[in-house]
Amino acid sequence: MQSAYRYELTDWTISRVLRHKATVIPENVFVITEEETLTYREAWIRSLQVANMLGSQGVEMGDHVAVMLPNGVPFCEAWLGIACLGAVHVAINSDYTGRFLVHVLNNCRARVMVIDASFIDRLVSVGAELEHLETVFVVGETSAVCSFKRRHFADWRMYPDNPPPTLSTYRDIGCVMYTSGTTGPSKGVLMPHAHLYLFGLGTIEHMGLDEDDVFYIVLPLFHANGLFMQLFATLIAGAKAVIRERFSASRWIDDIVRFGVTITNSLGVVAAFVLNQPPSRLDRTHRLRAMGLAPISKGLVDGLTDRFGIPCIYGMYGMTEANIPLYTTAGAPKPQSCGRVWSEFYALRIVDPESDEELPRGETGEIVVRPRQPYGFMAGYLNMPDKTVEAYRNFWFHTGDAAWMDDDGDVFFVDRIKDCIRRRGENISSFEVENALSAHPSIHETAVYAVPSEIEGAEEEVVAAVVPKSGSTIDLEELKVFALENLPAFAVPRYFRVMKELPKTPTGKIQKHVLRNEGVAPGVVDTLSNR
Repeated sequence: MQSAYRYELTDWTISRVLRHKATVIPENVFVITEEETLTYREAWIRSLQVANMLGSQGVEMGDHVAVMLPNGVPFCEAWLGIACLGAVHVAINSDYTGRFLVHVLNNCRARVMVIDASFIDRLVSVGAELEHLETVFVVGETSAVCSFKRRHFADWRMYPDNPPPTLSTYRDIGCVMYTSGTTGPSKGVLMPHAHLYLFGLGTIEHMGLDEDDVFYIVLPLFHANGLFMQLFATLIAGAKAVIRERFSASRWIDDIVRFGVTITNSLGVVAAFVLNQPPSRLDRTHRLRAMGLAPISKGLVDGLTDRFGIPCIYGMYGMTEANIPLYTTAGAPKPQSCGRVWSEFYALRIVDPESDEELPRGETGEIVVRPRQPYGFMAGYLNMPDKTVEAYRNFWFHTGDAAWMDDDGDVFFVDRIKDCIRRRGENISSFEVENALSAHPSIHETAVYAVPSEIEGAEEEVVAAVVPKSGSTIDLEELKVFALENLPAFAVPRYFRVMKELPKTPTGKIQKHVLRNEGVAPGVVDTLSNR
């Protein structure tokens, strides 16, 4: 079936890998949380019970099941159960609210949802706008009244553990994850099982993950990094995963030592927060041997190495649609480099964004990628064929990111070409933020853009320039409350700028580059300064 972690192509699915691990290492620990420990055998049995519970509600192979849960064992049970049934896991950001939540649920057309009790009020508030949802399985207790058929997720214990008659293949869609658009709403990325497997395999091959490792996971499991680069990688390798519900800078080194962590994957801003903690007597008493970091910087690498003595820190580049085609090698990566192409499975070029012609080494252009392995890439955008065609031109997927490649093949990220904001690991669509703010009764027009963050690794901050309606004034405190009620927390602008008019071209197009170049201009209000 396999050689070490290199499964045969026909077994590149979540359910087949889990079944195999439950057979060969049944009593090995797979998942550790503060509340519970799960072996590979227990994970397999529970996944079958969850699959049968979902099947009892009419969920069939290929059906979409929405999941809105925090990190934890119930997330793992739902994810694995959906996979064993052959259904499609639709991962929903637990910060989503209002029109963000309505869009993804209507776009994916899920009839069944698994949701945490702490999020149910958000679902109820938009229930009348949901076109397809019928049944919700709730994790935890809630007194909320909703119009959907409600079931207790914990009832999986009442169902048998007989396996389904058919398991998914590597060609089948295993997951839908939503990524921010630039000129429209978020797009659902159709992710075949082979694509998911390669996320995990990349971590194993480039960071040396094996059965003896303990992987520390604090990034959200509704993103590809947390779920596939870390948790699925752990499953493929037969290792242990320590899962925390959320990241805590003050608890980080204590957890690393307490659980015997050997490997983790982090965002640049997470590493920066860790380095800002007071020195601890535990800083050099750990087993942590490898850390993935994106975006990577010399300052963060030097800081982590000097303080914690981590032997290997790896950089990488990727996205939900295109997997992780770039990794740095062990040892001393070039400062700021995203790494070199994982050429066994991906091809990558730097091209002129206008002509798609490949550029000479050293010249900045757009990163374009395509897979060498069938189904090792996204299959398109869910119910958005126009966006799929737009992303694929001349047989290449266009990332919208600018970079250059040196003579050794190392790639250096420069900036985003697309009008998309990247803040603390989240892609933010300026279009969606503008749409939400434009619903405010005092706003005539708005433009949302990014400025660099002064926090290392945080990437960018969100700025909203707003023009009041004639005869109206804008109370920024009230506007911030409005934003918090109508946007995910990560998308709420840090800066607000009230303007008489927005800079425009003669044809009326807003000149965002003018606003970006002005940066945090006089008159821009920083909401952090009021905290």
